[in-house]
Amino acid sequence: MHPPAPSIAARPGVRDTRVMDSATAARASLAPPVLPDALRLGAVHLAVTDLDRAIAFYVRSIGLRLHGRGDAMAALGAGADDLLVLHEEPGARPPGRHAGLYHVAILHPSRRALAHAAMRLAATATPIGGASDHGISEAIYLDDPDGNGVELAADRPRDAWPDLADPGWAAGPRPLDLHGLLRLAAGEETPAHVDPATTIGHVHLHVGDVERALAHYRDVIGFTPMTHLGSAAFVAAGGYHHHLGLNVWRGHGVPPVPSGVVGLRRWTVVLPTAADVAAVRARLTVAGLSAHDVPGAPGGVGVDDPWGMRLAVVPATEGAAPVREGGDSGPAAV
Repeated sequence: MHPPAPSIAARPGVRDTRVMDSATAARASLAPPVLPDALRLGAVHLAVTDLDRAIAFYVRSIGLRLHGRGDAMAALGAGADDLLVLHEEPGARPPGRHAGLYHVAILHPSRRALAHAAMRLAATATPIGGASDHGISEAIYLDDPDGNGVELAADRPRDAWPDLADPGWAAGPRPLDLHGLLRLAAGEETPAHVDPATTIGHVHLHVGDVERALAHYRDVIGFTPMTHLGSAAFVAAGGYHHHLGLNVWRGHGVPPVPSGVVGLRRWTVVLPTAADVAAVRARLTVAGLSAHDVPGAPGGVGVDDPWGMRLAVVPATEGAAPVREGGDSGPAAV
């Protein structure tokens, strides 16, 4: 989630009837697809212009551990699976008015862990862009040095969530009680690193059309819609509030991601078994979508959405190919 941005008029988008018709064919040929409840998110790959600067930010300000560094790339996480993989592209341009990453959410396992994250930001004098209470979660928003959006979040217990069909987000989120959050850890030493149970909570994307995005991520990939605000939709598996956010806050009809900009290179969904991945691959075939190999995950399948943003779907045993010290990297460049 993220505080809703104002809608901006854009030049009309071109309706891609091939994509829409293929999604319709997938719906007609198969039972409604549903991803497994045990789905989790794997590594998010980001392009940055200065690898040393980006590593310093994610280690010092965010508290991730450097898992390893390869040739113009580095992997970071909480000590086990890679959460972020950074790809250095020195000539990459800042993002503009097109589809792309809104933010990646780093999910802390408790409110106290989020308090430690806030303390870490204060200790490193890292500026933030906002802080919100969404009812389902509490969140702090900021950008990395290249403008890649980052959310630091902690979920509330599920039994405390509002009705996800109408969670009250249309009126905007409530401000986060930062003072109350920090009181949880008052007098404690600021941990250098995030809790080992920290994960990727969700990915939120700018797209050109919410319904067209749902035709891809719901009808073909198999995510279940949880909340629809008109200008944004939130989809998930297993009854979670959202693993993926989709919005048109950069304007309806914005074009695909151009080459040569910083931002998302791919994000990863980890499914329990190879059979689960094969089911997604079969839906891609029915929908007439091209499937791609996933570097570092031979059993995985990659697919681009209508705006060129790549999703890698991999089985659990291949969800975290680590970048090893000494230049030998598991996840190859996208």
